Amino acid sequence: MVSSCSKDDVTVKHDPIDFGGQVTKTTATLAGDTGTYDIVETYGFVIPGLATDEKLVPLDDLFDKYADEYGLNEISESMRTGMSYDGKLYALPMQAQMFVMAYRADVFEDLGLEVPTTFDEMIAAAEAIQAEGTMAYPIALPWLATSDVSTSFQAAMNSLGADFVDESGEVTLDTPEAQQALEGMLALVPYMDPQVTTFDQPKVQQQMYNGTAAMSIMFSGRMNDLTLDTNSNLAESFAFAAPPKLSDDAEYAYNRLSIDGWSIPFNTKLDHDMLFVMMASAVSEDASTASVPAAYPAREGMVTAENSPYGEAANDSIAAAMPPVVSPILADLTNEIRPILVQVLSGNVSVEDGMAQMQAAGEAFVG
Repeated sequence: MVSSCSKDDVTVKHDPIDFGGQVTKTTATLAGDTGTYDIVETYGFVIPGLATDEKLVPLDDLFDKYADEYGLNEISESMRTGMSYDGKLYALPMQAQMFVMAYRADVFEDLGLEVPTTFDEMIAAAEAIQAEGTMAYPIALPWLATSDVSTSFQAAMNSLGADFVDESGEVTLDTPEAQQALEGMLALVPYMDPQVTTFDQPKVQQQMYNGTAAMSIMFSGRMNDLTLDTNSNLAESFAFAAPPKLSDDAEYAYNRLSIDGWSIPFNTKLDHDMLFVMMASAVSEDASTASVPAAYPAREGMVTAENSPYGEAANDSIAAAMPPVVSPILADLTNEIRPILVQVLSGNVSVEDGMAQMQAAGEAFVG
């Protein structure tokens, strides 16, 4: 990605930044009457809250105006719905991210292991790998205490058809599904590095690169890196599958389906038409084609088993994902309960006490 570029009389300034910095800078941009960014990357998860707070420009009129010129109707209708709230479009979908399992095909083949379809099967595979003696911690998941860990808890609840709130907005963190999700995550702990709550997705990738883990589950945007021999001499040994279910009777996979897109902040001083045209160019058919296999573009049917090493797994993952719960409080609620969740997974708070504390924190936040 370039830091800046120019065409005709327009110059795009873009300073490369890590995800944490981007989130911080975007939050600052949307906090006041003026901001740093004139186009912001948003996610389906945060759209309801930002739309309710009137932080983004509705894009429906601009979408209709430029749809034919940029082929915007070829963008997945379900992803457009995921970037909408209360009947208005607030982001132009760019790509989807879904959980994908990466595993060491050579290790699984040598030990005669099947690709896990449940957490119990993951544990059985991990025990077999540990018994073989080459890996102490075969399972690698991003459970960073300041961000990823709550996404994983949400994925575990989603596997059971639940979320942190129900469709009516009631907090559901003291339910049987929440308990089963926490117990399922805790069951994986003995097979993961003891420092797992310091691991984000790049550190999980590193565990796979180094051969210290045999199974990982991350967002699909991290998968292509595993296939590059410039990153690891194990690149040819990695294979991919849809993530497992939490249990045999779970309805969905342990999964999060995130839609990434471009939005116009409410406080930009620049022309909305110009900004939308730049966004539409970024999701054009040519741009989307060029992004495969590094990304999963928002246009229908672009990723296949033939053009992406993890394409079949990604498509299977989408098919196994729970439809998202749409709520303007969900994103902020996630931040409220995260410290308690970390205490539960660290063994400092019991599952029962943790559920009670998260439910109380959630209800206090909702008001």
